[in-house]
Parts: sequence; C-alpha cells; structure tokens
Amino acid sequence: MTTVVEKPVASGERTEPGGSWAAVIALALVETRLLLTRLPVLIAFVVYGGWTVWRSGRDWDGYPALQDVDRATQGAPMLVGLAVLLCVNHAALRSRRHGTEHHFAVLVLQPRRRTVAHALSVVAAALVTGVCVAAQFGWEALRPGAVGHGSVGELLVGPLTVLLFGLVGLLMAGLVRSALGAPLLVVFLLFVFLFFSGMSDGGSRWLLPVVTEATANTLPSDLLGRPAGWHALYLAGLALSVGFVTLLVAGGRKPVVVSGVAGALAMTLVGGVAQTGGDSPELVRARERATTTPEQVQSCVRREGSTYCVFPEWGPRVGDWAGVVDRVRSLAGGGAQDRKVVVRQRVEARYGTSGDGALMPLERPHEVTVGTRWGGNRVPEFSAAVAGVLIAGDEKAATSICDGRMVTVMWLALGWESDPVAALRRVRLDDSDTGSALVLQPTSGMYMTDAQTEVLRALLDRPRGEVTARVKDHWAELTEPKVTAARAARLLGVAAPEGDDKCLD
Repeated sequence: MTTVVEKPVASGERTEPGGSWAAVIALALVETRLLLTRLPVLIAFVVYGGWTVWRSGRDWDGYPALQDVDRATQGAPMLVGLAVLLCVNHAALRSRRHGTEHHFAVLVLQPRRRTVAHALSVVAAALVTGVCVAAQFGWEALRPGAVGHGSVGELLVGPLTVLLFGLVGLLMAGLVRSALGAPLLVVFLLFVFLFFSGMSDGGSRWLLPVVTEATANTLPSDLLGRPAGWHALYLAGLALSVGFVTLLVAGGRKPVVVSGVAGALAMTLVGGVAQTGGDSPELVRARERATTTPEQVQSCVRREGSTYCVFPEWGPRVGDWAGVVDRVRSLAGGGAQDRKVVVRQRVEARYGTSGDGALMPLERPHEVTVGTRWGGNRVPEFSAAVAGVLIAGDEKAATSICDGRMVTVMWLALGWESDPVAALRRVRLDDSDTGSALVLQPTSGMYMTDAQTEVLRALLDRPRGEVTARVKDHWAELTEPKVTAARAARLLGVAAPEGDDKCLD
C-alpha cells in the first residue's frame, strides 16, 4: 500500500531575506539604462547641454553673479523632466502594450515592486540632471570675475522637477492604461505653466516647479527674498507624495505606504505654506535702505585717489571699475585728468527681483553710479557716465548736456577702447553708429545728435594719440557750455558735420 503525503504548494513569492529586493535593484538597473538611452531623453539632455554652452558663450555681461546663475539652471531641466515623464510612462505600459502582463504573475516581482524599480530609474535620471546642474553652476562660478553666492535650494529645483515629472508619468501609467495619457498630460502641464508663469507676483506662482522672474535685475543675495529652501521642500514633498500614491495604486502595503503619503503631504503643506508667506518686514526695510541710503550698508576703498563704494559681494569688481575710470581720465585735459571721483554702486531693490525700476541720476558732485552687472554693454555705459561727470560735474547735469560737449564726452568714453566703433554701437539704444541716438548709462541716458555722431566717427578713425593731444590742448573750449558740434570739429581738426545738430527737448 502506497501512502501519499500531500504537501502544500510553495508560494510563488520568495521569502528569503533580500531576494525580492535584489530583483528590484536588478530590474531598476535595466530600466535606468533603457530610460537614459531612450531617444527623447537623449535629445533632451543634448539640448540641455547645447543650450547651456551656447548661452554661456553669448553672455553679454560676461561677469556672472552667482545668485542669478543658480536660477538659470532651472529652465532646461523642465525639458528633461517632460521627456522622462513620457518615457517612464511608456516603459511602465510596456507589458500591457505587448500583451505580456499575465506572464508577470509567475515571476518574483509583484506589481508594486516593479513600480519601485521604475521609480528608481526616475531617481537615476534626476541624479544625472543634478550632475548637469552642478557642472553648469560650477562652470560659471569658476569664471573670472564671478561674484555673489548661489543657493542650494535654487540648485535643487532642476533635479526635483525631473523627479516630480517622472513620478507623475509613472502614476499616470497606473491610472490610465493608454499610451495617449502621457502626451495629453504633457500638453496640460505646458498650458498650466504658461498660464501661471505670467503672474509676476503672488503666492500662487510658487505652486509651479520653476518660478521665473520678469526682470534681469541683479540684487545682493540677502535682498532677493526668494523662498528657495521652502520651495525645494515643497517640490520634494510633492514628488514623494506622487511616488507613494503610485505605490498605493500598484497595490503597495497599505499601512507603510499610507504613512509615507501622510508624511510626504505634510512636507508639501509645510513647504507650500511657508513659500507663499511674502516678504518679511525686515526684508522690506533692508531693500529700502539699500536703495535710498546704500552708504549705510556699503564699504568703500580708495584707488588712485578715487573712492569706490560697493555692496559686500562686489568687492572683487573694484579693480575693473578703477581701470575704466583711469582710462577715461587719461584722455581728459585740464583739471579733469586728475579729478577724483566717487563711484557708488546703486540698485533699485524696493520691488524685489520682479521689479526693474530705473535709477535716477545723482546731483552729488563728481559721484558716478555703477550697477550690479558688469561686462559687455555695461562697460561702455559706465565709461560714458564717468566721462559725463568729468565734464558736467554731476550725473544730473551730464544727462542735460545738449551741445557739442557730447563729442568730448563720447571721445573720453570710447577713445580708449580697442574697437571704439563697436563700443559706440553697444552703448547706443538703437545699436547704430550713424545718425542721432540715445546713449545708455547706468542712470538716465544722454542724447547724441546726427552732427555730433559725425564728428565722433571722424575722431575714432584718426590715431588716438593725435586726437588726445588736440582734446587736451583745447579742453576749455571743448567743455564750454553751448559749444556746437561744428565748433568742436574745427578745434579737433576734422571736417564740419553736415547733419542736424538740434537736440531733443
């Protein structure tokens, strides 16, 4: 007689320690490789890198402020995030699309563990984005003349955006088993971003992953008032919330996952509320003080007798400003060649980074305004301001010059440049080197007539030493109020201008 002993069938799920999680890691590595080599993701990273290199090579200022550079790392990762959203969604629906979903019932990995593997691939994409962000910021920080301080919270926005978008794509795969869900979601997200990004003020704009500013105004780091740390906490909590909800949809263990959802929602709520609190009274007072009485928060140094007063972060920039002042004075005559000036850095900070208020010209004798940006067009603009003060005495009087003295002003401002004609185009509002135009400077502009431009162009075509000698010899006549452009031309030995010499009212 044969005895048959019935034995319970072993469970399909392995119970040995680490077995299933080892399989999760193995699958995550495979999904990470597939995700990072998908064409949309590759294209997004190539565009990100290309845009960063192109933008860096065409930075008109050339001397970055790191409190602006950190925000500049946030836009391009959004493209990477959208590509990751599409590709993760596509990967999560692979088994359904190929009709192999029922085969997974006999494998070691349950749906929730496969979901974790896909989520880990999104984390890998976010980490790669973080490396790109660090490289972009590091490149700018190592450039000569970089000043200021970056924010870790601002730098985290790019990677957290990729993480959030990727997890949203994974959640969409669990809720909508259609390949059309993710593309439609991308269109919706773009619409929401375009709609809310138009709001320059208000707490609601901080609900977006990336909060842009409507101005290129550069402020000292302590006056920015952007809740970068709270915003990073908000994004991290939002990404974790989406991730835990995705596990719930995939059949995750309820007690553990629900606790995770609760904790993540608490993070999101704390960060979301804190980031929309607005500017503190202390920040408002600090901005007012920096705008109206900057001398209270600035330090001053002396170079060659002139005084340079700057906000703390811009101390390394003094040497560049002093070089321009010395070059302008070297072309002047009379007492202007040895005149000591006060260069004061000024900002309009009362409206924060969303404002772009103009700086009014000063009426203090021999005091020149310089802004917080430098390089490119800012150099001839500052040079024009220095020249105007040397001739007119103060900025207010310089902006009112409406005679042939403008020829001398612009010669002092541009005569020392290696390519003065190109500098002339950069300093004029319409980028021209002929005709009449408004000359830009850190405060209100100055006006050049057609005749004054003709005379200046003739001077710029002549040897620098010859023109400098004539300017010094006839300094008193050239800087006399009401001198005409024709009179200046005769004194400087160039042909009389044919254009109109009438200033604007």
